[in-house]
Amino acid sequence: MIGNSAGRAFIGSFTSAGGRGVTAAAVDRDTGALTVLGSTDAVPDPSFLAIGAGAGGAALYAVGESAPGVAAAFALDGDVPALLGPVRAVDGDAPTHLALAANHLVTANYTSGSITALPVLADGSLGAAASVLRHEGSGPDTGRQEAPHAHQVLADPSGNWVVSVDLGTDSVRVCALDPATGALRLHGETALRPGTGPRHLAFHPSGTFAYVLGELEPTLTVCRWDAATGRLDVLGETPVLPEHEAADDAARTYPSEVVVAPDGRFLWTANRGHDSISVLTLDESGEKAALVATVGCGGRWPRDLTLDPTGQWLYAANERSGNVSWFAVDAETGVPAHAGSVEVPAASCVVLV
Repeated sequence: MIGNSAGRAFIGSFTSAGGRGVTAAAVDRDTGALTVLGSTDAVPDPSFLAIGAGAGGAALYAVGESAPGVAAAFALDGDVPALLGPVRAVDGDAPTHLALAANHLVTANYTSGSITALPVLADGSLGAAASVLRHEGSGPDTGRQEAPHAHQVLADPSGNWVVSVDLGTDSVRVCALDPATGALRLHGETALRPGTGPRHLAFHPSGTFAYVLGELEPTLTVCRWDAATGRLDVLGETPVLPEHEAADDAARTYPSEVVVAPDGRFLWTANRGHDSISVLTLDESGEKAALVATVGCGGRWPRDLTLDPTGQWLYAANERSGNVSWFAVDAETGVPAHAGSVEVPAASCVVLV
């Protein structure tokens, strides 16, 4: 067992590409460094993870980005996660993301273009799928937007809504989730500029703004969020790469993740292809974003970014170079400085406890 002086991280990876499944690591809070403790391949292609709480303490949840797709819960009593209850079908293909909301685990099923709610039981394990909400629509990119492709799902800061981001339909959906039955109901849908291919969304700490990152165009869409009405309104767009670099067809960029500083001063995006992390400043309200710098991601094809709760350390899961890099974040500028890396084949995401 690791000591209480160290934190823990869990790293997802693609087993179909040589990944180890879910890798557990100790986190040195003073240096940000990760030390691998072990791994489990109990779930195929656990590309995204989330932390929740069960009766016995913290629990880890994973999607299996397979066809058919699955979700699983893990107990965290030992150094390596152990399955907690049965692996559950999500009644959809290629789930890419998951979130905990209203006593349920909700998955975003990319290939099926749907989201699924599974009950979280008292011991932290998962029950069978309670409901599936299917998206409808398409976009102008016939190769990537021929149908709905739900890429992310998350609870809004108020906990009253579930938000799903769909790359295929260039839209963000707001849903209600019944905590008693797991029934999902579409409440509203916000259209983004066609062809941007929205992938992931992050909320401002104030809870009044949301930032949607495009995968098919390196752009950030700033939105106003009203939790009282469950309404998301587009305010404008900001590039996440310098104009001359964004236009370079020889090195097309596919942004993957967006994270916001706990104090709301900075925002970072991971950019695959460009293999960089972009730094944007946010004004005092959170309404205006401006690109100020890009730095190397410490590897190739950064699929995920994670910020530790203090805002001091930033982690990049670099899928194609098979490593996780960590960066010290400058408190004044928000610019991350590479501090180290650890080998994790086919890394896809990092979550911290």
